[in-house]
Amino acid sequence: MPMRQDCKFFESRTYGNGETVRKCDLDLAPEAPWRCPDQCQAYQKRLADVNWAHGTLVTPPTPAEPPGLDDRGDDIAALLDEAEDIVNAAGPRIRAEVDGQRALDQKPGVTGKLGRLFRRKPKHS
Repeated sequence: MPMRQDCKFFESRTYGNGETVRKCDLDLAPEAPWRCPDQCQAYQKRLADVNWAHGTLVTPPTPAEPPGLDDRGDDIAALLDEAEDIVNAAGPRIRAEVDGQRALDQKPGVTGKLGRLFRRKPKHS
């Protein structure tokens, strides 16, 4: 079944570069952006968007399905899940590195690029 754009959990977002994300907010559509599960237990018809101002834009058309989606849909979903896991695992590590660098840059004394050049190295016991 195609993505149900009338579902409460369907989301579409178009970015400045023209790329569009079409997804299920509950992550229950392993073949997104092309299909929702035939008998999705979480499907709820979107009844109203209270206090939302809708513009004249419409959801872009669904991209063409990749060849072999029927035969290899499980493999494709597994690959996308694995890629998502890699990105999610990298986030906290990158955040810790940035926070650590910011903490070093905010210490009193010489800061910035010059401060990094003259920073004392920790002594190892």
